[in-house]
Amino acid sequence: MIELKNYLAGQWQAGLGEGHIIKHAVSGQPVARCSTEGVDFKAALEWGRSQGGASLRALTFRQRGELLGQMVSVLRQHLPEFYDIAATYGATKTDARGDIEGGIGTLNVYAELGRRELPDRHYLTDGELVGLSPDGGFGGQHLYVSRCGLLVQINAYNYPAWGMLEKLGPSLLAGLPSLVKPAPQSAWLTVRMVEVLLEAGVVPEGGLQVAAGGPGDLLDHVTGQDVIAFTGSAETSYLIKSHPNVVRSGVRLNIETDSLNAAILGQDVEPHSPLFNSYINEVFKEMTYKAGQKCTAIRRIIVPEELAEPVAVTLRDRLKAVSIGDPAKVDVTMGALVDHQAVEQVRQKIGQLAQEADIIHGAPKRIGFVGGNSRDGAFMEPILLFVHDSEKTRLVHEIEPFGPVATVVPYQNLEQAIALAVQGNGSLVTSIFTGDLETATRLTLALAPYNGRLMVITDEAAASQSTGHGIAMPLLIHGGPGRAGGGEELGGLRSVYHYLQRVAIQGSPAGFLQQFSTGSFD
Repeated sequence: MIELKNYLAGQWQAGLGEGHIIKHAVSGQPVARCSTEGVDFKAALEWGRSQGGASLRALTFRQRGELLGQMVSVLRQHLPEFYDIAATYGATKTDARGDIEGGIGTLNVYAELGRRELPDRHYLTDGELVGLSPDGGFGGQHLYVSRCGLLVQINAYNYPAWGMLEKLGPSLLAGLPSLVKPAPQSAWLTVRMVEVLLEAGVVPEGGLQVAAGGPGDLLDHVTGQDVIAFTGSAETSYLIKSHPNVVRSGVRLNIETDSLNAAILGQDVEPHSPLFNSYINEVFKEMTYKAGQKCTAIRRIIVPEELAEPVAVTLRDRLKAVSIGDPAKVDVTMGALVDHQAVEQVRQKIGQLAQEADIIHGAPKRIGFVGGNSRDGAFMEPILLFVHDSEKTRLVHEIEPFGPVATVVPYQNLEQAIALAVQGNGSLVTSIFTGDLETATRLTLALAPYNGRLMVITDEAAASQSTGHGIAMPLLIHGGPGRAGGGEELGGLRSVYHYLQRVAIQGSPAGFLQQFSTGSFD
């Protein structure tokens, strides 16, 4: 087995004890071990703040953008190796591309923003100077400055590359070093990426650390200058938000959790029309891409009653053709879940959903797929369920099986479609497919308060050029209210501001404040 070491306080160090044993998602054989037992998180945080923070704050925004560009060049030289590692946790090449190259691409977007849209200085002005006295002798100016802390990244197993890089880009631009805590199940890829960057010497000392095992007492040592960015389950987010030290210290939080995302089909859409087929394609892709292990995946297929059967039959036929097995094989279109624990958790959730919905495709416990050792792998068929009484169902809006699972939920009219969608209590994204612009507008305005993003497909041009329901684009915000965590990431420069401190400066407009707007002293 490979020993995944932690890079903390300037050195690679192995954790004590048995730690977490990472097993190959296809063969079931152990491939790596990681542990953080015995490491000194307090020292690591202090080292990151003092060494990494000071080095990054010494650079201007534009210089930090150049640094990100160097990181992108280094990571792109190691793509084949990253893809090989991704296959060990069940990812097909298509699955891995969105994570690995999507993450590097996002980092590159922030490199360009830093080089082209941010000034060559150490602070940003926010708005115009505000007069605070009748004669103009006293005023105020808002500034954004770097915090003197560190970003603690706590990331989910489904995006071990993108999850780190989409946080690293804006935070490094803001002058904030990172300590990355990936989920153990797929930590190998994260650790290797950090190792590659450190070996190349493109990150200032202390600017990037990684802890491959459990969180230990990490949160006991964060301060009010630090930021925590979490991606994962709603249950874990509750523990972070309620941690005594996090609460007492007023640590800034950004939370993104799994959610019950929906795709709504309009009543105007004809069966097997181009818009209908686009809807089917999107749902199918979201069910099978990364074996459904995505926080943005479509879980609720909300369709008109008169289209429920055509949708169900068409989806079932598409799912029958899915080839499940070793992602290294060219004929495989869906790989394994990350491990057997994930499979069992999904099976339990399906059992709960089956109290209110019928399974119309797939057998949750069936095994034996394409490729060798499939009985030892973490495989699962795509599971499609069908709710026959949407008025009485409750669980489909509360329970998320984090795998290749979705449920058809019929509706009678637009008001009911809206009511069903909002029962998810906050989603990362909802997609709308309708050729009727009035319907699209009504759904958009009604669902906007409950979503971080809405994808609205009203014609073939939008469908063919769409970036997809499940793809978080770096120039648009990613996050959502309520169950989705209430956080906000990406959105271009918006996310850089999240990691900065806004401060109001008061003084003489001509004698003191003017130098901030002109940058004359920086």
